[in-house]
Amino acid sequence: MAITEDDVRQAKARMACARGHAHVVSARYDSRTHRVIIHLNSGLELAIPPHLVEGLTDATPEALADIEVSPTGLGLHWPQLDADLYVPALLQGQFGSPS
Repeated sequence: MAITEDDVRQAKARMACARGHAHVVSARYDSRTHRVIIHLNSGLELAIPPHLVEGLTDATPEALADIEVSPTGLGLHWPQLDADLYVPALLQGQFGSPS
C-alpha cells in the first residue's frame, strides 16, 4: 500500500485537530489492582477496570498487559484481543457534559 501526498495532508490535518487535547503518553496493566492504568499528557492518570471496556472482559492478565498506544496517543490497542479503546470518547463519556 502506497502512501500518497493526500494521505499525508489528511494525517497532518488530523494531528492539527488533536493538538491541545489530552492524549495518552503511556498505558499499562496493573495485575495487583486489576486495572488498566492510562497516563495522559495533561498529568491525569486513569485506572480502569477491564470489565468496563468492551473486548477486555474475559481477558487474561497476559493479554491485558500487551497494550499498544496509537501514534497519535488517542487510542489503545490490545493485539492479542483485537480490542481497541478510543480515549477521547472515554473521557467525554466520563467527564464530558451532555451538551
